Amino acid sequence: MPTATARGVRARRTDFPVDAIIGGVDTHKDVHVAAALDGHGRMLGSASFPTTTVGYRALAGWLTGFGPLAAVGVEGTGCWGAGLARHLSAAGIDVVEVNRPNRQRRRRLGKSDAIDAEEAARSVLSGDARGVPKSATGTVECIRLLRIARRGAIKARMQATNTMHSLIDTAPEELRAQLRPLSQPMRVQTAARYRPGKPTEPRAAAKYALASIARRLQALEAEISDLSRQLDALTAAAAPALHARFGLGTDTIGALLVAAGDNPERLRNEQSFAALCGASPVQASSGRTARHRLNRGGNREANSALWRIVIVRMKYHPDTRAYVKRRTEEGLSKPEIIRCL
Repeated sequence: MPTATARGVRARRTDFPVDAIIGGVDTHKDVHVAAALDGHGRMLGSASFPTTTVGYRALAGWLTGFGPLAAVGVEGTGCWGAGLARHLSAAGIDVVEVNRPNRQRRRRLGKSDAIDAEEAARSVLSGDARGVPKSATGTVECIRLLRIARRGAIKARMQATNTMHSLIDTAPEELRAQLRPLSQPMRVQTAARYRPGKPTEPRAAAKYALASIARRLQALEAEISDLSRQLDALTAAAAPALHARFGLGTDTIGALLVAAGDNPERLRNEQSFAALCGASPVQASSGRTARHRLNRGGNREANSALWRIVIVRMKYHPDTRAYVKRRTEEGLSKPEIIRCL
C-alpha cells in the first residue's frame, strides 16, 4: 500500500556548489522579504521588496547579485507567493515550495520576516523543502478560478434562499398565505413579478424585499449555470478519460485536477498523488507496535472528491459492488473497504 512517505515532490539535488546562492522568501500581501545564503549556509543578507512586477524583478536581481542563483524557497506559492513564483519560474529560476517554519526553531530564535526568509532558504539548502509549486499557467488554473466563482455564487444562493424563507415566515398574512404553499422555484417566479411601488407600508415593503431577493436568486441561478457550462467544457478538454469513468462528475474531476495542478509531472507516482489527497496510510509504529493510521493531511477537497466517487461507485457500479461484497466476506468493515477503494 502507498505510504505518506511518498510526498507530492520530485527528487531535487541538495549538493549545491560552494559558490551557489540559495534564496528564501517570506511572502506577505504587500511586501516580500528575501534572504540569501551561500553554499556553506552563511547568511549574506536580507531585504524587502514590494509585491509588484517591479518588486519581483528587483528581488531576483538582488539575489543574483550575490552570485549564481541555484534555487529559491518561497513560502505560500499558492497564495501571496503565487505571483513571485510565476515570475521566478518564467525567468528560469528553480523555485521550491516551502512550508511554514519549524516551530521549535521559531521558539528558540524568535519570529521576524527576515528570520522566516532565512529559514526558507535553509530548508532548501538542507533538502527538507523539495516541493515543486504548481505552475498555474494552463487549463487547470482556469478551472480553479471558475470553481471559486461558482462556489461563491452557490453560497450566495443559499443565503438568499434562507433570507426569503425568513421573510415569508414574518410577512403580512396575505403574502404568507400566497407564497408558503408554493415550491421554491415557483416562489421565486411569483415574487420576482411583484411591482409594489414605494415601500411606505409593511405589505409593500415585504413585496419590495421579496422581489429584490427573488431577482437576486434568478441572477445567481443564471450565473451558476453559466459557470457550470464553462467548467464542463474545461474539464472535458483537460481530462476526457476521467469524464468517461463511472461516478465522476465535473465537480469531482475539477477538485482532482486542481489538486494535481497544471504540471502533474511534479508528482512522481500514484503514491505521491495519494499522499497529496490524504488517501494514503501514515506510519504510526513505535517499538514493538507496527501499524498505520489515517492520513488527516493533504488536500481535503480532493480527499472529499475521492470519497464521493467511492460512495457513488459502491452504490451503482457493478464491479465496485462485487468488490465490496468480496471484501465484506473477507471480514473487512465498510470504512476499511472505503479506504481500500
